[in-house]
Amino acid sequence: MNLLAISGSLRRDSYNTSLLRAAEELLEPGDTLELWQGLREVPPYDQDDDVEPAPAAVASLRAAVAAADAVLIATPEYNSSIPGALKNALDWASRPIATNVFRNKPVAVIGSSVGMFGAVWAQAELRKVLGATGARVTEGEVAIGHAGERFDEKGRLNEPNLAQEVHEVVAALLADARSAQTSQHADNVGEGLEP
Repeated sequence: MNLLAISGSLRRDSYNTSLLRAAEELLEPGDTLELWQGLREVPPYDQDDDVEPAPAAVASLRAAVAAADAVLIATPEYNSSIPGALKNALDWASRPIATNVFRNKPVAVIGSSVGMFGAVWAQAELRKVLGATGARVTEGEVAIGHAGERFDEKGRLNEPNLAQEVHEVVAALLADARSAQTSQHADNVGEGLEP
């Protein structure tokens, strides 16, 4: 399974980016994780600019999501909600709505913040937005509060129970992705599209 990881933070030493790297270390052999790093380059969404060819960063995001078997997003929380850059990128990726790259794509949301609640409100908002795009949002939550105390100097989680929570969400996401592939294969065989 090929997992695309998107961090909602632009900060160089982002805890959420570290969280995605922690998730990569928990993958089974044969599964891969690609960290998409183009968030900073995505321009503000403007319907007048939503034409083909799309802006380069938008095309990159759409292609990365389309190529992935599943998507894992880690978000911080800004003013009790999703960071603007992340929401903007999702707005671009959700167009056109009927055939957007997130439609039926298995997606999981995790997050961390320096506050005590671990970005739970931002995660809830993000699940709502992803649901509106037609994504298959995986159940499960990882909410890492007081993030500055939960990662070591190398950016690794320093509490085994948190690593276990991340592992459980990633395992559920990959199970959803495998199920989606099986369903798609059965549909294609039923329609005579594959031998």
